[in-house]
Amino acid sequence: MSDQETMFRTTMAAAQVGIFVLQDQRFRFVNPFLAGLLGYAEEELIGRMGPLDVVAPEYHGIVVENMARRAAGVAGHAYELVIVRKDGSRFPATVLGAAALIDGRPASVGTLLDISTQKAAEQRIRELADYDVLTGLPNRRLLQERFAQLLAAAERDQEELAVIFLDLDHFKRVNDSLGHSVGDELLCEVARRLGSVVRRVDTLARLGGDEFIFAMPGFHSAAAADVARRLLQVFARPFEIAGHELTVTPSLGVSIYPHDGEDLETLLRNADTAMYQAKEVGRNAFQFYSSEMNSKSLDRLLMESNLRRALQQNEFVLHYQPLVNLQSGLIVGVEALIRWQHPELGLIMPDRFIHVAEETGLINPIGDWVLCEASRQAQAWCDSGLPAVVMAVNVAPVQFRQSGFIEVVAGALATSGLDAGRLELELTERTVMHDADVNMGTLSALHRMGVELSLDDFGTGYSSLAYLKRFPVGKLKIDRSFVNDLETDPDDWAIASTIVSMGRSLRMTVLAEGVETTEQLALLRKMGCDMAQGYLFSRPVLAEAMADLLRRQPFVNR
Repeated sequence: MSDQETMFRTTMAAAQVGIFVLQDQRFRFVNPFLAGLLGYAEEELIGRMGPLDVVAPEYHGIVVENMARRAAGVAGHAYELVIVRKDGSRFPATVLGAAALIDGRPASVGTLLDISTQKAAEQRIRELADYDVLTGLPNRRLLQERFAQLLAAAERDQEELAVIFLDLDHFKRVNDSLGHSVGDELLCEVARRLGSVVRRVDTLARLGGDEFIFAMPGFHSAAAADVARRLLQVFARPFEIAGHELTVTPSLGVSIYPHDGEDLETLLRNADTAMYQAKEVGRNAFQFYSSEMNSKSLDRLLMESNLRRALQQNEFVLHYQPLVNLQSGLIVGVEALIRWQHPELGLIMPDRFIHVAEETGLINPIGDWVLCEASRQAQAWCDSGLPAVVMAVNVAPVQFRQSGFIEVVAGALATSGLDAGRLELELTERTVMHDADVNMGTLSALHRMGVELSLDDFGTGYSSLAYLKRFPVGKLKIDRSFVNDLETDPDDWAIASTIVSMGRSLRMTVLAEGVETTEQLALLRKMGCDMAQGYLFSRPVLAEAMADLLRRQPFVNR
């Protein structure tokens, strides 16, 4: 063997790309790399097999055409095809051939490159561009692309098209209490369940967070309502996630093309508006879009922007209502109640703005302000020589579940100098009972700080006596709905007296709210109720008027 031939064979053996020589449509030479890539021994290929034996049948035409061009002496260009290995597996490849003469007859010399990694990378790039990384569902970009096709078909066939906007209720609570990994796993399971409802022609997409979109061609209102009901049923069964049994509900908004919009952005916006309407009527429900909803949405946006300004301009003010001991008549506590002193509309009551504050997250800074201001005022009264009283502050569910709530309470006490035992946090029964095991840690931490805890609106939720016994709660508040008709409704009397007995058995103080008549007061005293508040004693008043009541103690021996 000559030095030149030795150098050639050594070079071919070291090459990390497939190299071949073709003549008469048969391999005359293949290097070791190509033989290994195809899964054959060199002797199985050389002189016995040709390109058509290792190329996928659907590419035979292009291979025959290129072999004919090389035989005619035409220069080659790289092209892609699919190679079939000896074991039947396939991979994409790029082939480049060049015309040659060997022993005076036409031949071609070429290279074959495995481009599996390149193709996989391209596919991944397409997926990242068009699909949600977490759930694998189409993202907004792909939704827009598919919707354009659906819209064109709907216009052509004069059909309706439904857009459903689905948002999970209280999803943030899962992330805050159990961690984002559990939240992500929950979203993936939700996506799998939702996928079982849609047809092949529908598009299910994830916009981000806990928002899912359905674009469904050929749907009128009645059919869309049926789908929405089936989507609600998807959530009837709890989700088993990382050892937790999670009950999650959705709120859905529906808009219909062309009645509610003629492009995706309008239909999405209106479906989103309808979804918020579903949340307002109680969640775990669906609502259709209407023009009235749009005006409500504008009002809500104005309310939100005004609330943000109110925080910056210090437009909130606290009023205080006395909590009276029914044995002595002494004012032993006050409840802080927020009001909005609007520069143009005057005094706005909380029922007009609290729900917007909760939905937008503004309830946290507003609630933090209430805690700090109420604590400051309680200490200011004490510093001025007035009797020391407990300051009761309502805590909204969203505020209670925010991370760092315990630190906010501790900060309010430290800044004001108020003793922890003179701050009472009022939590609704529903707030405490939802995710009771998770909330137990927060309640216990507050109790260890010395903060008093009160269960507001008791009797209106879904109490569990087992949990009630475990919670470090010192006071039960009988909801005003049971006090309103106490003199005339035997059921209200029975409920109120049962709550009093239950509180006594659990060594808790019982307070009745909404007391407005002397008859109600007499019945509550007869039951053995410990405390009361209501218009019979005083409406909520400003700090100066409350200070006067504390100074005079007008209900003693009354």
